[in-house]
Amino acid sequence: MALLVGLLLGLGLVLIWWSFWTSPVDQDASKQKKDTKLRQLIAQSGVERLTPVGVVAISTVLGVFVFTFVSLLTRALPVGLCFGFFASLLPVLILRWQANKRRVLLRDVWPDALDHLRSAIRAGLSLPEAMSQLSVTGPEQLRPALAEFADDYRSGMRFGDALDQLRFRMADPIADRLVVALKITREVGGADVGQLLGTLSEFLREDARTRAELETRQSWTVNGAKLAVAAPWIVLLLLATQQQAMQAYQSVQGLLLLAVGIGVSVVCYRLMLRLGALPAERRVL
Repeated sequence: MALLVGLLLGLGLVLIWWSFWTSPVDQDASKQKKDTKLRQLIAQSGVERLTPVGVVAISTVLGVFVFTFVSLLTRALPVGLCFGFFASLLPVLILRWQANKRRVLLRDVWPDALDHLRSAIRAGLSLPEAMSQLSVTGPEQLRPALAEFADDYRSGMRFGDALDQLRFRMADPIADRLVVALKITREVGGADVGQLLGTLSEFLREDARTRAELETRQSWTVNGAKLAVAAPWIVLLLLATQQQAMQAYQSVQGLLLLAVGIGVSVVCYRLMLRLGALPAERRVL
């Protein structure tokens, strides 16, 4: 235990020394970049009234709570540190899961929304009026964002700026394509906007059908890989009920073994996601 305390103290002193060599400008830029990525993840998940500060606070509280609970249960600080680290990542993983779920849902409803928009334009409505009408006649999942778009436009905001606000709220690649197409049509004019929307709708339906089939085929492989990564830590948690087994992790060697295990698990998990993921739809803007 004394060696562990000394190792943690030395690591803390090294981190304090390293912090004095960080430029304030680089530190602010790095913080802003991380905040932007986290803010985009929150927008993609569709969770309202959640800020990056809130996510960090939840992660910290959850990590500290799990670390304290597991440490008291096993009487082994290294094991508590491991599970506290995993618990601190849980909010971000949940946000990513929710973002993927929302992306799949929007991918299925956007073609119907484009069909409604195309019919409204053919009926003689202007482009802003047709977009505003989608907040009433469009798919349920898109109505809140489209209602805010309608409120922005009616309050005097320019059509292009209202579209940009809609794109930011949706945080979706398909919304980016639609915004680009509508802004170009609005600025340069064009009588083939109905044909453009029809072509985009057919393309999105075909793409959604293909992706759904591929995701169904690879779901068993991906879930099996996730279970393989989690299995050793589940076994370690089950061993926590045996005090003799936990004594092996109370030394420096045990801490190093767990640190290597975390590194291998993280690398394998990231590699599994990279190999098993389909090509992601890139945002236009």
